[in-house]
Amino acid sequence: MELVATFSYLDIYLHTSACPVLEMHWKGFVSSINFRQAIKTGLQLARQHQIKGWLADDRQLGAVRPTDLDWSFSYLHEALAELGVDRFALLESAETLNRFIIGHKYDETALPFEFRRFASAEEARAWLCD
Repeated sequence: MELVATFSYLDIYLHTSACPVLEMHWKGFVSSINFRQAIKTGLQLARQHQIKGWLADDRQLGAVRPTDLDWSFSYLHEALAELGVDRFALLESAETLNRFIIGHKYDETALPFEFRRFASAEEARAWLCD
């Protein structure tokens, strides 16, 4: 696992195996502009490294505005599918309201790849490359 980008609110890791995976490890609250820029950076890295899986580690993610969440779903998910990403793993936020809002968004959205929630990063990583 290689750290490929870091910000005060996010670390982005690349798993360079037979199954390349990008891992977005959120570290706390992030402003709207930084949230959107982080998603764009992640997608740019996904293209550059031709990833097959995406791990959103939201455990420490602070509150996300609904408009930013809607934007991220329309901006990111279709682009990932076009890149050939076939699995998306989520480690849910420890913050109850955030977990509920993001979880509800995933439940109501038809995603263009396989999606699962996990309790541990190890389980998520294993599933992404299974």
